[in-house]
Amino acid sequence: MKVFVTGVGGQLGYDMMGELLRRGYEGVGSDLAPDCGEGFDYVQLDITDQGAVERAIYQTRPDAVVHCAGWTAVDAAEDPENRELVHKINVDGTRYLADACKKVGCKMLYLSTDYVFDGKGETPWQPDRKDYDPLNVYGQSKLDGELAVRDTLDKYFIVRTAWVFGRNGKNFVKTMLGLSEKYDTIRVVDDQVGTPTYTADLSRLLVDMLETEKYGYYHATNEGGYISWYEFTCEIFRQAGKTTKVIPVTTEEYGLNKANRPFNSRLDKSKLRSSGFTPLPDWRDALGRYLREIGEA
Repeated sequence: MKVFVTGVGGQLGYDMMGELLRRGYEGVGSDLAPDCGEGFDYVQLDITDQGAVERAIYQTRPDAVVHCAGWTAVDAAEDPENRELVHKINVDGTRYLADACKKVGCKMLYLSTDYVFDGKGETPWQPDRKDYDPLNVYGQSKLDGELAVRDTLDKYFIVRTAWVFGRNGKNFVKTMLGLSEKYDTIRVVDDQVGTPTYTADLSRLLVDMLETEKYGYYHATNEGGYISWYEFTCEIFRQAGKTTKVIPVTTEEYGLNKANRPFNSRLDKSKLRSSGFTPLPDWRDALGRYLREIGEA
């Protein structure tokens, strides 16, 4: 199986390439940078350039495309001067990839987010639920990307995830560890609830999916129940041996974000098991492995 992966300079794309290589599959990575390939074939690609996307997919002729690239700066997406670019990357770029996949007849796996929902209530979101109401520009752009894939292809996986952390790039875990070196006390919101996702574990699941034709919508995070960002931070510091005090605050009290954040990021993952996929391990175990990987255990 040959797999074309976008966004390999980011957390998930980076780990996807590693997982493909470990399992003996041929991976072709792509991103904006002139060269960020490490041990695999690499194509510099701007996904907002339709012609470049078509050439890359036609020349590669993959069996599957895994689309990890995207605008992920949630607060910056709210700035009026950025909104056109957010749409070009998350919607137009996704559509160009879906069109190219259709022309060469390959599968496409699109990574999406809990932000496509309105974040209200306490009931976990079902993957096939269709009453979307994104809270912010980023969420709307990811939803529009989903619809571009769904309306273009028959052979697609749309996988929503949340609270992602991985070796390559910035993430919440690294941010909290950095703050612990600067401050004795930090404030973290305790009224936004979800589950963390380790990209090394998620990559394994995504390759499992590509080996099948069980297309459709899925939700994927690590197992271990639903927690708040405050609880996640406490466990990060416990496992990393940090003594920084963590004070729980409400989102309103925190008050530093431009974009509205979902209070309810609970994703129901039962469809994974019912479809025959192995769920991701407990998030606490994943966090421990990740901290060892980055030398913070």
